[in-house]
Parts: sequence; C-alpha cells; structure tokens
Amino acid sequence: MRRSNKQPPGRVRDAILKVLGDSSSPLPVSSIVEAVHREIGETPVSSIRSYLRLNTPELFVREARGIYRAKATQAAPGQRFLALVEQQEQPFRFARSTLHHNDCLAWLDQQPSNSVHAVVTDPPYGMHEYSYEQQRKLRIGKGGVWRLPPSFDGHRRSPLPRFTTLNEKQIDYIRQFFVVWGKMILPVLVPGANVIVASNPLVSHIVATALSAAGLERRGEIIRLTMTMRGGDRPKGAHDEFQDVSVMPRSMWEPWLVFRKPVEGRVQDNLRRWKTGGFRRPEPTKPFGDVIPSAPTRRTEKDLAPHPSLKPQAFLRTLVRGVLPLGEGVVLDTFAGSGSTLAASNVAGYESIGIEKDRDYFFSAVDAIPKLTSYTPRGPAKPYRPSFRVVS
Repeated sequence: MRRSNKQPPGRVRDAILKVLGDSSSPLPVSSIVEAVHREIGETPVSSIRSYLRLNTPELFVREARGIYRAKATQAAPGQRFLALVEQQEQPFRFARSTLHHNDCLAWLDQQPSNSVHAVVTDPPYGMHEYSYEQQRKLRIGKGGVWRLPPSFDGHRRSPLPRFTTLNEKQIDYIRQFFVVWGKMILPVLVPGANVIVASNPLVSHIVATALSAAGLERRGEIIRLTMTMRGGDRPKGAHDEFQDVSVMPRSMWEPWLVFRKPVEGRVQDNLRRWKTGGFRRPEPTKPFGDVIPSAPTRRTEKDLAPHPSLKPQAFLRTLVRGVLPLGEGVVLDTFAGSGSTLAASNVAGYESIGIEKDRDYFFSAVDAIPKLTSYTPRGPAKPYRPSFRVVS
C-alpha cells in the first residue's frame, strides 16, 4: 500500500517552529525543508512554504526573500538560540573590553538601537570552514576544507581555507547570511557608524553585494598589503610539465570592506550628535588612507593567540584607531575569534565588545586578550601605544 505523506494538523507548523527556534540564524526555505524532513519525515514542500507564507508575521519573520526566522515571542526567554550556544559562559572583561560567549545574531537581536559606534570584524567569510565538522578536522590536523601548507625551513605554516571548494549552495548561503547579518546590525549602529569587514578576493564581491542589499552604504575598501600563501602554485600533478605557469596570482593583498550606516543630515551634523561619520586621522596633516602596509602575523604573536585567522596587532591597531573619528564610542566585533580586535581597541583606549560562539575560541580569547593588549608589535604598520594603564 502506498504510504501517505499527509501530516496531522499542526505537526508541520510545530516542526518549522522547532527548526527555526533551534537555529542561530534565519534560514532559507531549502534548509527549512531539509530540517523538517529530518524531524517528521517526508512532507510536501508546498505545505512548508504555505505555512511560512500564511503564518508571517504572526509566527515567522521574513528577513529577506526566501529567508525566515521564528518570532522571538514564540519561544521562552533565552530558548530561541539555546541549541547552538548551550551552557553559555559568563562574559569576560579586561581593561575596556567585554567578550561574550554567544551567537552574534542572538546577541544582536537583544541590543538597544543606536548603541554601537563602529564595527571591525573578521568573519568566517566562507562560513563552511567554521562549521563544527570542519573545525574538528582542523583541530586534529586532518585539514578538510582547510589547506595545511607544508613546513618550510623548519617553520610551520598557518592553515588556510580553500575558498575555491565552495559550491553554489554554500556561496548562496554566504550571500543570505550577510544580508541577514547586515539587517540585524543596522539598527544597533548609530548613524554614520563605520562597518569594516575583513574579506578575501574570492568572496568579497558576494559579501559586499549582500551588505549593500541589507541597507549599509558602501564606502570602498581598505587594502591590507601582505603576502599570503594563496595562489602562485603550478598545476597540481603537472609541476614539471608547466614550470612557468601559476594557476592563479599569488595573493599580495587582502580586502577589508568599508561600509557605513547612512548619516543624519550633513557629516558635520552627524559628528556633533553621534561622534561618527568619518575616520580619525593618524596625524593632523595626514588623512586616513585606504592602504595599510602589513605583514604575515609573526610566530611570537600566534603563540599568544593560536587562531587560524589571527591578524597582526600592528595592522589592527592602525585600523581600529581610525574607525572612531573623534576617538569616542564603542567598537563591536561580532566574530571575535582570538579577541585581537578587542586588544587593539584596548590599546587605542576605546570601549569594545566581542561576540564569539565557539567555546574553544572563547576561552582562547580570554587568555589572549590581556597578552595581545600588552604585546609590542614589529612590522610595517606603526604600532600605537596604550593610552591608558592596563589593569585586569
């Protein structure tokens, strides 16, 4: 006898609510369908789409085309994101920085409007490489989507994500995620707040398009001049045959996307009211530039903060100091990682907030933030000395 795929009344709705309630971020319909199938078995896609459409905005919030989340009022306080950040750790505070163990979208959802003056963040631009499965492979040395470069001259090279492995679905997820992230961060920012997002030449156009769609104003890019291990290789398995060929250019720069929440009125009006709307000059006679000389992160610094995407303090201190034009306000890093942005903010004398979902990285940042704050960097970018006495 043929099995009927008709579900009892309310079961589809309850399954959708559970799926969205367990997710740390809004989901595309395709992901909701897959998760509902795992929960209650085969269910007509048309039924799921109908429940979403007919119960919005009563039960669901449509963040973007084909992307939904459950309304916060449908879950008990703190339960909406519990499945992904269980046993949440207490916030860690050092100097003028505060680090939260949380999902950034869950945290943003609870913040008051006009409470953050700048964002400097280095997100998992491929998203896939920071999934639980890929992080587990990285931590046991299996690689996964992470490229593990061989050691040269006795020095172990840092792992690098293979962005060329991203499939069409993963690329679409990047786009969807950053549209949602941009929409959720927009009301938290004061008018004129700078939003600086680290990226990669292979995916920066996707992230930039998504942030523009979210309502942020594109203001260009800041170029970090540094040699990386990406590119320059000969064809795999044919090195001798094609000795004079590089499959793609060796990367010698890194784009940091520059966005801004639209200002209220003129820039000078916005500066007077919100203290934002531009960049702080490094010197009275020198404007803030969009090219910052840098270098690969030194081993001495990596020993203080063992994170695969650690950026050098010499670069971060130059960048972070510049994002608050009058030197006043709160800097936010929604993907805190090792806490390096918070350390750079401490050195600049700024208040800062970091959000880190991964428990291992959270505890690593707890240990690293005081060390990075006190670290004296060497490199092309001029280091800034702390403007306050560091106290724990």
